[in-house]
Amino acid sequence: MNHSAFDYQRVQVSGGVGINVATTGEGSPVVLLHGFPQTHLMWWHVAADLASEHTVIMPDLRGYGDSDKPADTGLTYAKRTMGNDVVEVARALGHDTFALAGHDRGALVAFRTGLDHPDHVTHLASLDVLPTLDMWDVMHGTSAAVGFHLYLMAQPPGLAEELIGARPDAFFGHFLDLWSTKPFPADVRAEYLRASREAVTSIVADYRASATVDVEHDTADSDATFRMPVTVLQQDWGAALGFDAEARWRRWAPNLDHRTVSCGHFMAEEAPDVVADALRDLLKR
Repeated sequence: MNHSAFDYQRVQVSGGVGINVATTGEGSPVVLLHGFPQTHLMWWHVAADLASEHTVIMPDLRGYGDSDKPADTGLTYAKRTMGNDVVEVARALGHDTFALAGHDRGALVAFRTGLDHPDHVTHLASLDVLPTLDMWDVMHGTSAAVGFHLYLMAQPPGLAEELIGARPDAFFGHFLDLWSTKPFPADVRAEYLRASREAVTSIVADYRASATVDVEHDTADSDATFRMPVTVLQQDWGAALGFDAEARWRRWAPNLDHRTVSCGHFMAEEAPDVVADALRDLLKR
């Protein structure tokens, strides 16, 4: 895990929440948001590729990694709140506008940020996720078993935290193993497990928000569309679950480049060249 080229700083955002931020490179800014159960380190291959042309900004989302994990008050882990963090971090680093890419949970934050802050987000990329409303809409019947964790962590506070906290490495390791087509290097896997083990309560709060307040916010904006160019990279799991992922995304993103990637869920680490090339293509639009 070679991230020695990263510079680190802590940025304080609204509410006094400290966000751990890694940066590298020079040029126009690109903000990269990690997914579950990971940290900013998932981007290290892609960041090294982009650094010759761009300032690459990689925060740990609030509640993850080495960022603060404030107690949940109902809106603390709303994607709208987390998106505001992204804008504040970029501004603190001197960037009023920036390209934004997210994977998994980070893609949901990017989605909300693009809707809420179209004057700040110039380009938007999503890796291997559906928008929240579409995700809940397509998951039904036996196919919903693949998303059992979504339902577990949607429960009122208490049960999920207790169950996951009892065997955190087994829980988070399950997804690292199941969703990847090749094993993670031992040090990388150990770091993701450490970070997740220390963030059980806030990770559950993030997921619970996606079944509550995020649904409210996205429903209120269900007629909205993105003003910026959007690129979506996904596995071909839409076909297996019986829906058209591209059509789902195109409703939100008229200026869409939708691509199917032949790898596992963790595509920034499994196919970093593909991801970096797609981001470069996006930035040319």
